[in-house]
Amino acid sequence: MTNRDIFQEPVQLLKALAHPVRMCIVVNLMKECRNVNQMKECLEIPQSTVSQQLAVLKTQGIVAGERRGNEVCYSLIDEKTKKIVKLLLGEFQIEL
Repeated sequence: MTNRDIFQEPVQLLKALAHPVRMCIVVNLMKECRNVNQMKECLEIPQSTVSQQLAVLKTQGIVAGERRGNEVCYSLIDEKTKKIVKLLLGEFQIEL
């Protein structure tokens, strides 16, 4: 396996997860759909920071938003990401 191109997708996924705020967002979205305000309060960071990090996750196809009235509810849509996060955090003995 010397073709570097086959590693592009996994590397992009790992890059998207390689930020504490994004990892926390993903873990929280594994439990339930949440809007930006709920995530902001849970993470104790500004709404703009949550939105910036969600944009990275959306670009990578990890999360998606669904409009519900005036709010957008985000959920985790990538099953590979769920498996990787469970495996990774399990190795660090972090409960989900």
